[in-house]
Amino acid sequence: MAAIVVMLLSFDMSWADVLAHVRRAGLWFPAVVVLWLFIYIINARAWQIIINEGADHPRMGFWRVLKYTITGYALNSITPVGLLGGEPYRIMELTPYVGKAKAASSVILYAMMHIFSHFCFWIFSLVVFLVRYAHALSMPMLMVLGIMLLFCLVGVQFFVMGYRDGLAMKTVSLLGRLPWVGSRIRAAAGRHADGLRTVDQQIAALHTERPTVFYRSLLLEFVARMVGCFELQFILFIFTPDISYWDCLLMQAFISLFANLFFFIPMQMGTKEGGLAIVTSVLHMNGAYGVLTGLITRLRELIWVAIGLLLIRLGNKKV
Repeated sequence: MAAIVVMLLSFDMSWADVLAHVRRAGLWFPAVVVLWLFIYIINARAWQIIINEGADHPRMGFWRVLKYTITGYALNSITPVGLLGGEPYRIMELTPYVGKAKAASSVILYAMMHIFSHFCFWIFSLVVFLVRYAHALSMPMLMVLGIMLLFCLVGVQFFVMGYRDGLAMKTVSLLGRLPWVGSRIRAAAGRHADGLRTVDQQIAALHTERPTVFYRSLLLEFVARMVGCFELQFILFIFTPDISYWDCLLMQAFISLFANLFFFIPMQMGTKEGGLAIVTSVLHMNGAYGVLTGLITRLRELIWVAIGLLLIRLGNKKV
């Protein structure tokens, strides 16, 4: 709740100006809020597919998965280092239904799938950029695009290796090298070694033994990234009807890449706005577009964070 207050106080304009911009947005602002319900529905379905694969536990209903999806993302938005907030919550909520090992593996798998889809989306956006702006490419721009492509390919290779061999034991082993806390992590890993190996086996099994489930979930996450581009288009329709979906896709790809590079900043304060300012200047758009877009997306995020936090207390299983 304190994080929501911080978000409310972090706007760089008066509330009179904020309300004036929201009134100017008209129906496009509620359209943006509702759009994210559809995005969360796609995310929840992608995660539900992972949870329900196999027949050794009761199947999870969609609406409960949707609740944990929305709340998990809300917690990720307001905690430092993103995944340290929502993912432990999801494991805690799933454990009474599917057991600790399955809850951990499904949450880790979905988090990997979510991030993996970002790399696929960034590679796709690079192809779109080359097709649409091939006539305007300079040597420095080609070098930047080459570095971005190399970064994405390295990321894809990392996740392919994680899906093939599992990620839990490797991650714990890496964290065990940290100063001050490394010894405690190694001790905890020793106590839970069997459980961690079970998690790794379940992660590897999804990719190698049930590829259909793997690619269905990945496709849904990729579709969610594509649907998310409509948010920018809806907002920019306030200014001009001539903005294309493909330009919005390129903007969204750059903004998400910029924000993920600074994942450790709570609530991504300033990262989205900075990314928007850069991309609007690169695409030769009015700087006011970036200001209003940042404002509307921040308000939308605030609404869904509040909804997610309220959902924490609803419909919990007693244990």
